[in-house]
Amino acid sequence: MTEPHHDASSPAPSAAPLNRRLLLGATAATAALLGLGAAWWRAQSPEVPAAAPAVEGFWTMQWETPQGGTVSMQAFQGRPLLVNFWATWCPPCVEELPLINDFYRQNKANGWQVLGLAVDKLAPVQAFLHKMPLDFPVGMAGLSGAELGRGLGNLAGGLPFSVALDSNGRIAQRKLGRLSAEDLTNWLRLK
Repeated sequence: MTEPHHDASSPAPSAAPLNRRLLLGATAATAALLGLGAAWWRAQSPEVPAAAPAVEGFWTMQWETPQGGTVSMQAFQGRPLLVNFWATWCPPCVEELPLINDFYRQNKANGWQVLGLAVDKLAPVQAFLHKMPLDFPVGMAGLSGAELGRGLGNLAGGLPFSVALDSNGRIAQRKLGRLSAEDLTNWLRLK
């Protein structure tokens, strides 16, 4: 009997299935990376569909202020509004408040409004505002502020979270994380 002759340049009989498996694996990995890249790109896109807030009764909500008064959403209708969810225990929240306060001071004459909603307890907010007074109204949203934020698009529930509403009351922009001066400059065009 003679042994079958194999040419050294041709692949061994078991190499073809291995090559196919490697090719299929590489194709699957590439498709997964493309899918992850597309999801990342969509998440990074600053475009937000202009839709009404998804929270039932949003424009009828009101909150107590740290000073003992009341702040009502109805008072903000008809002009652009920046709603900022923050807490005293959140370092990025505290760091961005002076920037938001400057934004309010510089743009309130142009119709812009700002509402801070503290997802916090009353005593720490009062102490904080005693040290760092803010020119815009602050409402005490407490833990219900996290649920309201989710209804406005903060699915992660993190802080700080900001929402810009146009003068028609539609969500124009959202941002989870610390606002930058560039964010606020871009949002000025929303009226």
